[in-house]
Amino acid sequence: MVTTRSETARAPYGSWPSPIDGALVAARDGRPEFLDAVGDEVWWTEPRPEEGGRRALMRLRADRSAPAESTLPAPWNVRNRVIEYGGTPWAGAPRAEGGPLVVFTHFGDQRLYAFAPDDPGTAPWPLTPVSGVGGGLRWCDPVLRPELGVVTCVLEEFTGEGQTDLRRLPVSVPLDGSAAGDRSLVVELTDATHRFVTGPRFSRDGRQAVWLAWDHPSMPWDGTLVRLASVTEDGAFTDVRTVAGGADESVVQAEWAADGSLLLATDRTGWWNVHRLDPDNGELVNLCPREEEFGGGLWKIGQRWFAPLPSGLIAVVHGLGETKLGILDPETGELVDGTGPWTEWAPALAVCDTRVAGIAAGTHSTYEIVELDTGTGHTGVIGSVHRDPVDPVFYPEPQIRTFTGPGGRDIHAHVYPPHHPDVTAPDGELPPYVVWAHGGPNSRAPLVLDLEIAYFTSRGIGVAEVNYGGSTGYGREYRNRLREQWGVVDVDDCAAVALALAEEGAADRARLAIRGGSAGGWTSAASLTSPATEGVYACATILYPILDLEGWAEGETHDFESQYLESLVGPLAETRDRYRERSPANHAARTSAPFLLMAGLDDVICPPVQCDRFLEAVDGHAAAHAYIAFEGEGHGFRRADTITRAVEAELALYVRTFGLVRDDVPPLELRK
Repeated sequence: MVTTRSETARAPYGSWPSPIDGALVAARDGRPEFLDAVGDEVWWTEPRPEEGGRRALMRLRADRSAPAESTLPAPWNVRNRVIEYGGTPWAGAPRAEGGPLVVFTHFGDQRLYAFAPDDPGTAPWPLTPVSGVGGGLRWCDPVLRPELGVVTCVLEEFTGEGQTDLRRLPVSVPLDGSAAGDRSLVVELTDATHRFVTGPRFSRDGRQAVWLAWDHPSMPWDGTLVRLASVTEDGAFTDVRTVAGGADESVVQAEWAADGSLLLATDRTGWWNVHRLDPDNGELVNLCPREEEFGGGLWKIGQRWFAPLPSGLIAVVHGLGETKLGILDPETGELVDGTGPWTEWAPALAVCDTRVAGIAAGTHSTYEIVELDTGTGHTGVIGSVHRDPVDPVFYPEPQIRTFTGPGGRDIHAHVYPPHHPDVTAPDGELPPYVVWAHGGPNSRAPLVLDLEIAYFTSRGIGVAEVNYGGSTGYGREYRNRLREQWGVVDVDDCAAVALALAEEGAADRARLAIRGGSAGGWTSAASLTSPATEGVYACATILYPILDLEGWAEGETHDFESQYLESLVGPLAETRDRYRERSPANHAARTSAPFLLMAGLDDVICPPVQCDRFLEAVDGHAAAHAYIAFEGEGHGFRRADTITRAVEAELALYVRTFGLVRDDVPPLELRK
């Protein structure tokens, strides 16, 4: 099909040509993470899908005049596996001579290394040893303390072969490398009192340290504790105590202000707001009371939603659904937002005197490094600059919608109708739509440009991202809707959005699909096997999913989420029948719609044995299906060739199921 911009062709939905192919989606997959300041420089990690999915460590010099540079060549991969989702993998500090000193974790062996980037003649040197026990030794959320010659961080240490045979605690590691061959030289700053901890943050005088802790079965968005310690001159922790938080209060960040006061992002009001804490009497003052979020789900250790400035002001990421970067005056409560087109700010902020850098994206731009000068009010892009790989007229135009679900409850969603600058559908035809269920499940779908969504919408297939009950970003009450209701509320909310789109004439009722990865894969599979949603969807794409709740609860996942189901489904000992009734693996006979299942063979979070169990139960029943398992991939796909094949296979499923005519993807063979 050849058209010019001056004419508009007509073609059935799903058959439209598009310049956005699977290789382009793969090349733009992932985003910058773990941004921080090293003196007046800004550093972050960046994905390299074309290099096997490694993470590069980027450096932007203080004058911002030259593009950021990668500081470590392949195969260095700046990433760790603490709680499997990882945590802050690097830290840096300026030095009087010789340039900065930087420490980082290398994914290949999970060791902590140090290097001097301005001394190319010196290779990174290991700081920590290797352990052959279970998953070994892992390190994250480091803080350099060069005056003591150490780096403090979180240690995750396996004590056996099982995924839950481990301990976590704050430790101190010598910078001279002496502990690289001697585990005993790693100083444990506290006992392993709590199952999970974040890295300590030190007051400006170095005499106090604060961190977060929580224990099973709580997740960090349920309840956390704020731990405080006095710090001796040689770096030891004394008088360790809990000063805030609790089983029903989620504190997701604790930080020291320039004046020495302690700041927390806590949801004690039902919303994550920034508070000032007096640790001596426990008094908390809400610095900006609002029914919106100044925090989020702590999925990776070291995430930062606020950052104090030397002036006493506080940079904050905040919003309801979408997020903004603002500057908060803690004395008056006044909050002034920066300007710009960005609709999502990641929980990663860096302060360089009066400037605040962050990671932000918009509906027409992918994630970039953006800096706000609080002195001038100017905001600009300084790194990972978005460049349109195709004409932006092919990008979808999102609609922010609130649908009505069962019982009249609100359901938040982003709807992306099919969109093409040169093609429209024949009169009277309704488009196919795919409901996207996000992972987590206590997470959310951000309002940003996603080329994978554009891949489908530019071909004439609509997408609806559903922030179902349980999603973060809308307060604790909305988040708590999913408590003991996983597999019910998420399934019902996704179906309600799909059916509403059909009822209002925006979508073809006969061509609805659902897809998701991880917890979204669970929702997709549960939607095919739940009697409540029988017949809603014509097909489903299920990515690296949870499929058997009993198996997952009894040792088939990692430690971080090993008791997550206690709140999502119920106490296993008391509600085992509920686990069995909701699990797709136990109801394969109900699956009649075609589905595509994809997983990584190295996934330890949602192991492929769950897929094997589900497929074994499906075989012999009516559901036509395909299964693609990827060597060398874990939880979520990172390699360019994997991502390309996955997105093309998903489109091929819709081609076959919806009766679309295309020749730009290999056909998908389904079996029964």
